[in-house]
Order: sequence, then structure tokens, then C-alpha cells
Amino acid sequence: MSETTSATEPRPKHREPLLELSDITKRFGGVTALDHVSLDIDAGEVVGLVGDNGAGKSTLVKTISGAYRPDSGRLLFGGAVREFATPGAAKDAGIETVYQDLALVDTLDAAGNIFLGRELIRFGAGPIRFLDHRAMREQAFALLERLGLKLPDPSAEVGTLSGGQRQSVAISRALYTDPKLVILDEPTSALAVKEAERVLELTQTLREQGVAVILISHTIRDVMATTDRIIVLHRGRKMADLVTADTDEEEVVRYIVGQDRVGQNRGGRAGQRTNSETQNGAEA
Repeated sequence: MSETTSATEPRPKHREPLLELSDITKRFGGVTALDHVSLDIDAGEVVGLVGDNGAGKSTLVKTISGAYRPDSGRLLFGGAVREFATPGAAKDAGIETVYQDLALVDTLDAAGNIFLGRELIRFGAGPIRFLDHRAMREQAFALLERLGLKLPDPSAEVGTLSGGQRQSVAISRALYTDPKLVILDEPTSALAVKEAERVLELTQTLREQGVAVILISHTIRDVMATTDRIIVLHRGRKMADLVTADTDEEEVVRYIVGQDRVGQNRGGRAGQRTNSETQNGAEA
């Protein structure tokens, strides 16, 4: 595996990324879904993860979030080596994932969805428990307000809300535990332009609050407008790690389709290892 150069200054020796992946490989039978992928993300940084279908984005996200365990490589989070056996273990460490399907219960309101599975108990005796609906509602509204979100009727069932409002509720649910890293899987998919803009504004709010964000999207325009860096995967390999301000849509697309065949860090992380055309291994 070759070392690549960068247009940026070398990273300070004291720098410690929030998330660091080193040579992560994941295979499914004879198919290599991730081929020696290395990357890192700082606290308060928004990083776009892009690539065509089958590039390995979902596999990488599920590896970070504990749904998959890598066959080889190392994952560090908060400076410590981690081996997440389950998504619950990743959540406990501070990693939350908002998948494209949102996994909301349409018959519950925003507070009911935010506290689903972690309901607040007002009092109980033996197996009988009484939920503290008032406290959950107040805390849910406070969280929505902190994120700058307003629902027309907070008590309405989420099944009656618009796509952007539902996405906001799903993100709010992920943020209730004060995570250090939030992964957003196609958050603007099927949203109207204004709703998509509002959801993307949330990533800026998270950045300001010191939360790291991985944004997965097929809409390159959204990625260019929102992120600090862009990581491109192609057939399970990391093809590029680019500073968003130093690149353009055309260059990103070239990496997505594999026209630029040598992994690069132009403007990205100095000295970080990427995959080049000379590497061996199956492509997925």
C-alpha cells in the first residue's frame, strides 16, 4: 500500500482524531466489500462519504456503527481501540446512525419517538410502570428548540408530518444521548428543496456544537455545500480524501466513477494511507 502526499501542512503530532480507521477490510464470502480502507474524522467536522452503488458506503457505515465486524484492520474512537460487537455498543460509545428508512413509529408523536425504548418512568410498583409523558414532552421540545426545529403541532403523530419534519425527528432522537459522532444516511432523499436545505442546516448546527458528522449522499451538490472534506469510495477502495473547498463536483464525480485510478489525498489528510491501482484484492 502506497503513501500519498497532500497539499496541506503535516498534521500536528499531538492531533488525535475522534474516529480513526486503519486498513479496514470486510469480506462476504469471495466478495471484498471493503479493501484496506483508512480514514479519520475530527470532532466538529462534517465529512461527506460518496460513491456509486456497490462502492462500500453501507458496509463502511455498518462497520463503524457496530452492525458488522471487520475481518482485519483497526478502529479507534476517542483515542481508544474499539471492537463494537453490536450497534448498542457503538451507541454507548457515542456513535449514532440515522438510516434512510428513519425507523419511526408513525402512530407516536415526536416525544414518543425520541424516547422510544428509553422512556422516562414517573413511578412504578413491581412490574407496573407509569410513564412520565410530561417530562418526555418537555425534554423533547427543549431538544428540538436547541436544534432550531419547529413542528407545527408537536403532539401530532409523526405519520402526519412532512418528510423533512420526520427526518428532523429522527435526527433529534439520535441526538438525545449527546453523541460524539452522527452518521446521516441519505438524509435529503425524496425531500423537497426547502426541506432538504433545512435538514442540511442541521449538520452545521451539529458542527457548531462539536459533533462530528458523516454525511452519505448521492447528491453531490448537497455534499459540496455542507461538508469540510469528501471521502470517495469505489468498489470497496478509498479513492480520494479531498478538502471540499479545494475541489469541485467534476473532480469528485471522476473519482466516483473510477476515472482517476490512483487513490489521492490532494488537499485532504496529510500522509494518510489510501488505495492505489497497484493494490491487490478483490473488488466489491
